[in-house]
Amino acid sequence: MTHRRTIAHVDLDAFFASAEQLDDPAIAGVPVLVGGSGPRSVVAAASYEARAFGCHSAMPMVEAKRCCPHAVVRPPRNARYRELSAQFMQVLHQFSPLVEALSVDEAFVDLTGTQRLLGDPAQTAGTIPIRVFEAIGLHCSVGLASSKFVAKIASDLKKPRGVVIVPFDETRAFLAPLDIARIWGVGPVAEKRFRARGYQRFSDLQCASEEQVVRDLGEGGRQAWKLAQGIDDRSLEPERASKSIGQEQTFDSDTADCERLRAVLLQQIEQVAIRLRQQEFAARTVTVKFRSGKFETSTKRTSRAIATDVTSELWSEVCAIFDRWARAGVVPIRLIGVSVSGLEPLQDSATLFAEPEAQRQRRLDSVADRVRARFGVEAIRRASGASLRSAPQ
Repeated sequence: MTHRRTIAHVDLDAFFASAEQLDDPAIAGVPVLVGGSGPRSVVAAASYEARAFGCHSAMPMVEAKRCCPHAVVRPPRNARYRELSAQFMQVLHQFSPLVEALSVDEAFVDLTGTQRLLGDPAQTAGTIPIRVFEAIGLHCSVGLASSKFVAKIASDLKKPRGVVIVPFDETRAFLAPLDIARIWGVGPVAEKRFRARGYQRFSDLQCASEEQVVRDLGEGGRQAWKLAQGIDDRSLEPERASKSIGQEQTFDSDTADCERLRAVLLQQIEQVAIRLRQQEFAARTVTVKFRSGKFETSTKRTSRAIATDVTSELWSEVCAIFDRWARAGVVPIRLIGVSVSGLEPLQDSATLFAEPEAQRQRRLDSVADRVRARFGVEAIRRASGASLRSAPQ
């Protein structure tokens, strides 16, 4: 028996801000902004109470505080968010083995063919938020449709705590009144081209032929036309792996202090290495990003013959990159960051045949990771980074 595809998109509501309210009941129900407090910081998340005052993510923090002066500002706690995210994904796996995580706070769940086990998918979509709240104390919104594209749009329409069901035979009608900006891949530049050609809403694309849209907008218009009809045959990618893992920091004022920059990089590569080991990956490529006070961005990278998850080995690569950059002439920096890519699943052979020093460092990393897991990420650090624990995020 063939089942029509049934895809749910589940999205935690104002995740970071809601996590802060969850852990501190004193700020439940009040405006909360998550982000740094420096003059160049941006809002990572705004609670719905703060959004009522015009605050939103990616807004400069100084502007958000002008909109809502009484908002509570909390620094991001990435380790806590990852913990809640892992629990969130575990709940979703109770409904289907096919779960594709898009980010820490949203995922697709393939409910195709689950009727005999779970009952009607529409009922299941209503059950998911209950299970999520029971497990982690956070609310979520759900969209249910016959494709990933439509499900994701549906989950966003009635946030927070919304459940939107789009039956297959109502897909085109559901999409018709929506603004063209909701189509994936239509950014500000493309949006102007669409509107200039008379395409304001999904219905405008639906009423035109595919050939006409391609003549008006080029090959890029073909995908937009298909999405406007609700045509999206992409399957879920349950084992979707990270392509890179990184960490960045923006300074309150530009700095050319090499000692400080190196200490920040050490903190960053430690955090990146921890996440690398948590996901059971090793990395071949290390990249350092530099952004000057004039907003000029450059990246320097190096690749290893053998992938590694050992902090000291990754730090050695970072140091080599930084030293090359410094020798070329230090300029004041407003942002610095480090990332690893070329990720490979960590193989037993990588540890079995490692050099003795690498094996020793891996054991040290393992002990340090256990200490952090029990007492927090600040519990243990390499000495040269200890003085920067309160550095701006």
